[in-house]
Amino acid sequence: MGKGGRHAHAALSLLAAGALVLTGCSEGGSKGSSNNKDDEKNAERQQSGISFGDAKASTGPAAEVSGAKPGGTITVLQRDSFAHLDPGQIYVSDEMALSQLIHRGLTSYKATSDDGQKHEVVGDLATDSGQTTDGGKTWTYKLKDGIKWADGSAITAADVRHTFERLFAPFVSNGPTFIQQWMADTPGAEYRKLLKDGPYDGKHLPDSVLSTPDDKTIVFKFKNAKPDLPYALAMAGYSLVSEKKDTKEKYDKAPMTAGPYKIQEFKSGKSMKLVKNTNWDPKTDAVRHQYVNEFNFEFNKQYEDSTKAILDDSGTNATAISFSNQVDAGNLSKVLADSALKSRTVSGYQPYVGQMNINLSQPEMKSKEVREAIAYALPITPFVRAYGGTDAMEVAGGLISPTVSGYDASFDPFGKKKKPAGDPAKAKELLEKAGKVGLKLTFGYINTPEGQQYSTAMAAGLEKAGFDVQRQEIPAETYYDQVSKVKNNYDIYHTAWGADWPSASTVIPPLYDGRQIQDGASNYSHINDPKVNADIDRVTALTDPVKAAEEWNKINEYIVKDVVSNIPTAYYKQTQIAGSKIGGLVYDDVIGGVDPRRLFVK
Repeated sequence: MGKGGRHAHAALSLLAAGALVLTGCSEGGSKGSSNNKDDEKNAERQQSGISFGDAKASTGPAAEVSGAKPGGTITVLQRDSFAHLDPGQIYVSDEMALSQLIHRGLTSYKATSDDGQKHEVVGDLATDSGQTTDGGKTWTYKLKDGIKWADGSAITAADVRHTFERLFAPFVSNGPTFIQQWMADTPGAEYRKLLKDGPYDGKHLPDSVLSTPDDKTIVFKFKNAKPDLPYALAMAGYSLVSEKKDTKEKYDKAPMTAGPYKIQEFKSGKSMKLVKNTNWDPKTDAVRHQYVNEFNFEFNKQYEDSTKAILDDSGTNATAISFSNQVDAGNLSKVLADSALKSRTVSGYQPYVGQMNINLSQPEMKSKEVREAIAYALPITPFVRAYGGTDAMEVAGGLISPTVSGYDASFDPFGKKKKPAGDPAKAKELLEKAGKVGLKLTFGYINTPEGQQYSTAMAAGLEKAGFDVQRQEIPAETYYDQVSKVKNNYDIYHTAWGADWPSASTVIPPLYDGRQIQDGASNYSHINDPKVNADIDRVTALTDPVKAAEEWNKINEYIVKDVVSNIPTAYYKQTQIAGSKIGGLVYDDVIGGVDPRRLFVK
């Protein structure tokens, strides 16, 4: 997810598929399948956008899950232990999934369909998704009655203020930084100057930025309109922290929680046990359930291990699941082909979109005909094949993921969905017209087995069209450092990016704003188009999320079709499996995986 002007955090995450993606978090998905008709149907679901819910939509309890009953224990098999439990430090997918059960924030995503594909943003601890009267500069939130911490103490506006003030402390360095940057009205790490050591030495944010007129009211004030605040507040990284129980660095291993479950025991690297939080009141919660008695986590389970255990389906394996592990590549096609396993598997999109960047700072790449020739010639089939085939990847038409509002399944200007192997004849025509047959292309590729495989086959496809392709390997651990340099001497290179929330505002500005071009920034193609820059400013100010989604998509289409600086390759997907006694199994779009809030034991 993001990095860039408004978002300084970036972590490299190796997905199971072996795809190296730049990510601050992992959200998004859809209940897809390997059936193309289903894919098309699923892929169009987000176009209407995600709305902001009112008080009624935010009132608990959450709608009952069909067939659910209370009781039982679920075993959760995870590859990675949880590095962070402090909300302010949470920014990776496995910790975000856990967060759904133990933490609560001012807003949250509520699934409005049983298949986990349609959502609205609702008030979680707040009575609604937020009120603004000045186009998004000022936002007011009121807390619900009867909300408590797991120790039984009341959650108040003082906790909310403390939650946001402590994000400025130096030890909080792993979570999202959007809201802090908006408050300070500065990009990058400069925001910390607003409240250098957080609230720990008695200093507070000025009331002109964040105020709490009473125990129930919180007012955010920004210098510029921030119409996306309800989305941002729903991130796990902005869940609440108890002011009285804040133990600073130690909070990361033993936080005070507010969700339906609390941590009974955590042995880092080994196991974790969650039990019911008796101070959680379902009447205050429109999104979560508390069907299961206990969740027992076991760590260090590789994807192959968890798949094997769950397929075994005997003893505790029948009530086993993983929140983050996907079916391993070796078992994927076998699992999807077995009709007996259909009720036990869910598939969906991840929020990542792969793209081949054409480096516009290279002199030869300034020719539009050359760029169009690359776009037509580039074969996508090798990329999809390298990462496990169509069960793991879907050929992309645009730069907006199916998990993001405004996505349009029909957009495919270079015919990649119809001709994923490329169109060398059309490309050659363009090269001849430009007088550039035999043009040397330097292709920087990631030195992983997948990178080796797809770059070799992609280079061959470009050569068919008349390019002279020189492949140059880049080590995996420094890949993004290398390609984010403004003078990197490569003509083309592949990157992947995921939205931080289901709005293209977390995709288009960080990747395609020409004013963000600098070493280390995420504008990998070095696009600096006056129309794109102006449109970004215009659309950023729109307060209607549905209208904004349409407008972001127009910018996406203009970049792909008219600027031709970024060639979409694939939408990333994953498949997850559960034991036969697990009920309420749904792949949730926004979580980007199984929705742990709905699970029950049959």
